[in-house]
Amino acid sequence: MKSLSFIVGVLLLSFGCHREASSNEALEKTIQKENKFAIIIHGGAGTILKKNMSEENEIAYKLKLEEAIKVGHTILKTGGTSQEAVMRTIQVMEESPLFNAGKGAVFTHDETNELDASFMDGKTRNAGAVAGVKNVKSPIALAIKIMTHSDHVMLSGEGASRFAKEQGLEIVPPSYFYTEKRFKSLQRIQKKEKTKMGEKDLKAAFYDAEIKNSKFGTVGCVALDKSGNIAAGTSTGGMTNKRWGRIGDAPIIGAGTYANNLTCGVSATGWGEYFIRGQVAYDISAQMEYQHKSLKEATTDVIQHKLTQLGGTGGVVALDKDGNMSFEFNTAGMYRASMNDQGTLIVKIYKE
Repeated sequence: MKSLSFIVGVLLLSFGCHREASSNEALEKTIQKENKFAIIIHGGAGTILKKNMSEENEIAYKLKLEEAIKVGHTILKTGGTSQEAVMRTIQVMEESPLFNAGKGAVFTHDETNELDASFMDGKTRNAGAVAGVKNVKSPIALAIKIMTHSDHVMLSGEGASRFAKEQGLEIVPPSYFYTEKRFKSLQRIQKKEKTKMGEKDLKAAFYDAEIKNSKFGTVGCVALDKSGNIAAGTSTGGMTNKRWGRIGDAPIIGAGTYANNLTCGVSATGWGEYFIRGQVAYDISAQMEYQHKSLKEATTDVIQHKLTQLGGTGGVVALDKDGNMSFEFNTAGMYRASMNDQGTLIVKIYKE
C-alpha cells in the first residue's frame, strides 16, 4: 500500500512539474509574440523590367521605399501603433512624385487628379475610405479621419473634401498634383484613343503601352505593432485617363485593403476592377481563417491562381498576426520593401 502511495505521489509531482514547464513555455512564447512587430510596403506592381529602368531611377525608387518604411519601423520600434505607422509610411510615398498617389497621381480623362485611399484597423475591424477627392494633400490621413471621426466608412468627392477641411487636414490647389511625366502620359494615351483600334488594342492604349516601364503606382502598407494589432492602408491616383468618376479597388475595403488581427493585413495593387470582383484582400484573410492556410499559401492561391483565372494582374503585400510577411504578384515587378523586429531591411523591385 505504501508502495502504491509512493508511486501516485511521484506521478502527481511529475505531472505538476510538467504543467509548470508547459506554462513557462507558453508564457515565454507569449512574451516573444508581444515583442514582435513588422512592416511591409509596396509602391505599385506592373511591367517593371530592369532593362527599361535607368540606374538613376532605380536608385531613386529604392531610396524612397527605404525612407518610407524606416519611418514606420521607427514608430513601431518605439512602441507606436500600427495605425500611426501605416499612415506616416504611406504619407512619405504620397508626397513623392515617383508613385501614383498624392503628389505623383495620374491624370483623368478631364486632365484632373482624383485620389482614393482606404484604411482598416485589424483589432476593431473599423475602416475608413475616400474616393475621388481633388484637393486633399494626404488621402490616407482623410481615410483614417473618416474612420475615427464619422459614422461612415466611405466618403467621396466634394463632400469628402468638405469633411477633410472641417477636420483640419491640409487642402492644396490642383496644381500641387501636377507632374509633367504624368501629364505627358495622359496625352499619349488620348492620342492613341483617337485612332481606330480593336478592343484588345484599346486596353493596351488605356495603360499607355508606349511607356516600356509602365506600372500601376498605387502605394500601400501593412504593419503589426507590439500590441499585436494589424493595420493596413492603400492610397492611389487611380488609372491614367479614367472617366466618369471611375473608382478602383484601392478605397474598397475587402478588395484593395483588409485587416483582421486573427489572420492578416493586406494591401493590393493592380488592375482594380478584377481585385473588386475577386475581393482579393478579404479572400486572403478568409482562406487563412476558414481553410487554415498559411499566409504564403493564401496569397499564392489568390494572386497566382484565382486572380489570373479572372484575367487580373497585380499583387499584394501581406502580413499575418505572427509577423510573417508575403510579397505576391503576377506581374513583371512590384516596388516593395519590408522590415522585421530585428531591423532586417529588404527592398526589391523586380521579379526573382
